[in-house]
Amino acid sequence: MNEQATEQTVQKTAPATPAAKPARGITLHDSAVAQLHKLLAERQTPDAGLRIAVRGGGCSGLAYVMEWAEKPREKDKIFEREGVRVFVDPKSYLYLLGTEIVYESTLMASGFKLNNPNVKGACGCGESFSV
Repeated sequence: MNEQATEQTVQKTAPATPAAKPARGITLHDSAVAQLHKLLAERQTPDAGLRIAVRGGGCSGLAYVMEWAEKPREKDKIFEREGVRVFVDPKSYLYLLGTEIVYESTLMASGFKLNNPNVKGACGCGESFSV
């Protein structure tokens, strides 16, 4: 095992439930785990993960960025459930403490939703937020 891998912390996430207390990390709802497994299989990259970051932007000041990552970066926090991995940089982690990732599908739209207990306000379009 290389030095980079030994310095990283992998945190297993428990299944999210409506009655669950906010976690110190990031939790993956069953719906998110299922959809991420499906997307990773379609991409033929089962060992990759989802990178979630918070960047300055949007009318409320902060915005989420989600992208695929083949491997974690050196200082990333890693959250894993049922083989699905989420990578978060240390700065973004401070904004994401206690966040639950859910996948929702309706007649109008489908996608990942971040239930972030730290959000104090959001813009009308839902693309940015403030803490």
